[in-house]
Amino acid sequence: MQIDEISGLEAKCSAKGVTRTVSLFMVRDRNPGIGDWVLVHVGYAIQTICEKEAKETWELFDQMLLED
Repeated sequence: MQIDEISGLEAKCSAKGVTRTVSLFMVRDRNPGIGDWVLVHVGYAIQTICEKEAKETWELFDQMLLED
C-alpha cells in the first residue's frame, strides 16, 4: 500500500481503491514518508518496498485470483 497521510505511528494507506489505517510501529526505524510503499499484514506495515516491487506484487496477486 502507498502511504497517503502520517500521524505519529499511524498512516492512512491506499491501494487499488482501498484505504486503511496502518501501524508504522514495525518500520519506524526506516522513517517511512508520504508516498512511500509498504507491505501490510493484519494492519501493520511490516516492510518498506519500492514502487516497482509493489506493482509486481499486485500483478502476482491478480494472476493468482484469475487462476481460482
